[in-house]
Amino acid sequence: MAIKSFQGVRSSISNVNKNILVRDIMKRNLVVFSPNDSIFEVMKKFVKHKISGGPVLNKNGKIVGVISEADCMKEISDSRYFNMPILDKRVKNFMQKNVDTINSSTSIFDAASRFYNSSRRRFPVIENQKLVGQISRKDIVIAAINMQSQTWFK
Repeated sequence: MAIKSFQGVRSSISNVNKNILVRDIMKRNLVVFSPNDSIFEVMKKFVKHKISGGPVLNKNGKIVGVISEADCMKEISDSRYFNMPILDKRVKNFMQKNVDTINSSTSIFDAASRFYNSSRRRFPVIENQKLVGQISRKDIVIAAINMQSQTWFK
């Protein structure tokens, strides 16, 4: 009796999602902010769009920072302490200016490693020095679930 080789099936399964890139799973329609936006308006957009942060772009469309709910917490705390309204505070005073970005051609496995080794919840995605999207930890988890359903159970 001959022994059948299953190598052909194995190689075709392993190649199914071998090259998923950040650009394949990133979010493209972003809510973006300006350095001159008020913190109050930013918080309203967070609630309206059900997001927890986003990129800050200058007038030329270049990414100059990231603003998040955590950045807003400082202002909320200070406004109570100093009994001052939030309305006049600007994004440029609270945003994170040291922006960690990720290239759109990065594999999702390398992106997962970057998330694992950092405290970031999201990375702005850059292609040719231009903001093209954003990827989050959740996007990576969803991609891993989809990969598992296509490869590990066949």
